[in-house]
Amino acid sequence: MFEHPLLARLVLGYSAVIDRQRSVIATRLTLAPASSGPAGDEVAGDELMQLLGQSWPEEAGALSLRMRPLEGGGGVKSLAGMALMINAAGEPLLRALLGVAAVPRFVIEVPAFFAADPAVAAAVRSVSDGGGLLAIKGLGGEPLPAALAGCFALQVDDGAAPEPSAQARSNPVRARLGVRSPAELEAAFASGCVLAAGWPFGDPPPASAGKKAIAPELQVILELINRVDREEPVDRLEAVLKNDPTLAFRLIRYINSPGFGLSVEIGSFRHALMILGYQKLKRWLALLLASASKDANMKPVMFAAVRRGLIMEELVKSSGDAELRGELFICGVFSLLDRLLGQPFAELLRAVPVSERVRQALLGEEGPFLPYLELVQAIEQESVIDVREKAERLMLAPAEVNRALLSALAAAAQLD
Repeated sequence: MFEHPLLARLVLGYSAVIDRQRSVIATRLTLAPASSGPAGDEVAGDELMQLLGQSWPEEAGALSLRMRPLEGGGGVKSLAGMALMINAAGEPLLRALLGVAAVPRFVIEVPAFFAADPAVAAAVRSVSDGGGLLAIKGLGGEPLPAALAGCFALQVDDGAAPEPSAQARSNPVRARLGVRSPAELEAAFASGCVLAAGWPFGDPPPASAGKKAIAPELQVILELINRVDREEPVDRLEAVLKNDPTLAFRLIRYINSPGFGLSVEIGSFRHALMILGYQKLKRWLALLLASASKDANMKPVMFAAVRRGLIMEELVKSSGDAELRGELFICGVFSLLDRLLGQPFAELLRAVPVSERVRQALLGEEGPFLPYLELVQAIEQESVIDVREKAERLMLAPAEVNRALLSALAAAAQLD
């Protein structure tokens, strides 16, 4: 469990950083003060880096990317090194980050209008000289001096802003923020961006979409989930798995991953059922269902679904209620199943067994789980005001929410 004094003084949000292959290769983390006024601004840079280093240690290779322009320009080369893009909301936090020694694994975003400040420009040069990675965000009133512009490895553009001209850009290596649909993601890459940040979920399938054919490999998982829900004998469950050896291998690999924390190695489906029991096995079949799509455009959706489940579970970890934790996990993992399977929830829930509390949340109906789902959605949108509001509704302190987020992201990295 993550423990740090800053957890109580910050509001965190996150989004996915996506490459042209639609793979999530890094995390964009937004930091904001938990309270307004001087007390909320007094954060030391070394404290921030200590927290970030604890949350994203060097071995977090799954989220690593280091960007350097290729010879001749026009692209980036991926190397181990960068795990995080940091968006500091507010001048004090940004100055604190720029005032500490460079950490090459982290990319710090600097608004273009702020970079023109002489003190900030000096800090930018110091970070760059120390091997730190910087991204310039947006366009300033005047082009930056060439020496200063050269300190930035990446130009970050807001999708809502007009497309910058080639002359206005500070760097040929570009990323687009705030992508919200597959079409926006495609448009970002078509415009020359090499990365995009956001959640390209798109709108939910309309009620008129009706029933859509589900891929055979997903049908097998759905059948297993239903059989496990009915607690059928292990022989019948194994008979289903024998029709898909690849699925059996993936399930055993998931269960033996470090994220499970099991003290023994699972060697068979029968052994997994003996160790885990029906309810825990169902939860990990749900995880498998949410990460089994072969559609490249679904990679960010699968990435989010797994993390939603883990975050929602972590939010109630202190309750000691295993059933509550399990249901919230299922709720989060299944919350994007409509996008993954191309069917509205009203249709899907006829085939997928869930509790009444989970059903209410997935359909957007009032119930005990909907506020947790809305909190996670606010975290994903990196909306500081909404995160505060949703957390207060659940009577959760900033430290509890931040701890749940960081713990879940760490656990998910162990499963990927």
